[in-house]
Amino acid sequence: MLEMTREQFEELVSQALDRIPPELTRLMDNVAVFVEDEPEPGDPDLLGLYEGTPLTDRGEWYAGVLPDRITIYRGPTLRMCETQEDVVAETEITVVHEIAHHFGIDDERLHALGYG
Repeated sequence: MLEMTREQFEELVSQALDRIPPELTRLMDNVAVFVEDEPEPGDPDLLGLYEGTPLTDRGEWYAGVLPDRITIYRGPTLRMCETQEDVVAETEITVVHEIAHHFGIDDERLHALGYG
């Protein structure tokens, strides 16, 4: 397994977020991004998770709610990658994948676009 400190991995996530086009980041609303070392024990290979209400499902009722949460998991990413370059690429794919869920894009469409 590759070694990378949490701080180094958090920086990769930050860099991936910085590469999201500004016209999309301006549309993101009430969402926070976190880095965790490991997902829940029941899904040890999970790279990222979106929890919340996609923008496409929000209506008049959506007010005063806690932010949506995107979590990127360091451990599974490092275990699946063979090189530092792989970690950079996989982190970017995972960040884009979870942000796409915030915009209401489902897994089937993401896989078709190469972000599966």
